[in-house]
Amino acid sequence: MLELQGLTRRFGAVTAVDDVRIVIPDGQMVGIIGRSGAGKSTLLRMVNRLTEPSLGRIFHDGQDVTALSGKALRRWRTDCAMIFQQFNLVQRLDVLTNVLIGRLNHRPGALGTLTALFKMFTAEERAMAIRVLDRFDLAETALQRADTLSGGQQQRVAICRALLQEPKLILADEPIASLDPRNAKTVMDALRQVNREDGITVLTNLHHLNTARVFCDRIIAMQSGRVMFDGTPAALTAGRVREIYGVTEDQFEEQAEDALRPQPPSPARAGLAIA
Repeated sequence: MLELQGLTRRFGAVTAVDDVRIVIPDGQMVGIIGRSGAGKSTLLRMVNRLTEPSLGRIFHDGQDVTALSGKALRRWRTDCAMIFQQFNLVQRLDVLTNVLIGRLNHRPGALGTLTALFKMFTAEERAMAIRVLDRFDLAETALQRADTLSGGQQQRVAICRALLQEPKLILADEPIASLDPRNAKTVMDALRQVNREDGITVLTNLHHLNTARVFCDRIIAMQSGRVMFDGTPAALTAGRVREIYGVTEDQFEEQAEDALRPQPPSPARAGLAIA
């Protein structure tokens, strides 16, 4: 069980996450929704201690995660795998090696560095990697460079890499934000499969309400760093969305899409680039 007790993060005068108190049972798939700046990414990064809380505590199965350091903190980050929006694969390496990098958390320090440099993975680890790639219909890509794959394939490779950590939780930070609808569904199907078949708790940040409703057991809606809703997908009605965000569902989705679109450079930056 994961428990967040009064979790808060401040950046100067700005409070990005404000007194979040939630309990997540083992094996649940939770979608965290909200517009850009709601605090979703900061919240996930605090859970695995990539960002330190300003206040509050994090507990997992009775262990105070916020008190961990050194080897204990590295073990927690092994148990708590992170999947990022931009995949974070080593593009020049082949797919199999990218997946095997998930084993490096089991070899900290100089041993992990040597393993990565010389690809010193065991036959058992290579077999593990092939099995998980095959599970997500990626075995035939094992020897391809990562940069030859589509975005949806790369994100599934990132999921495979996370599974080689043998985690208890997976934190997915906007895993489908840069994908087209078809690839987005494939990635969400993969995350749900991991949740259902492996019993791994999944917390995923999402921009789209319907995606959260379809794939998640529970939805947490955030606004300005605070939890405004925590319940089942059925309970997040159109009226509740309007009450929380002051807009219709369609308007919420449009604003989410606008936030994901690349912004053109400002005239000043454009001038500098030309110069």
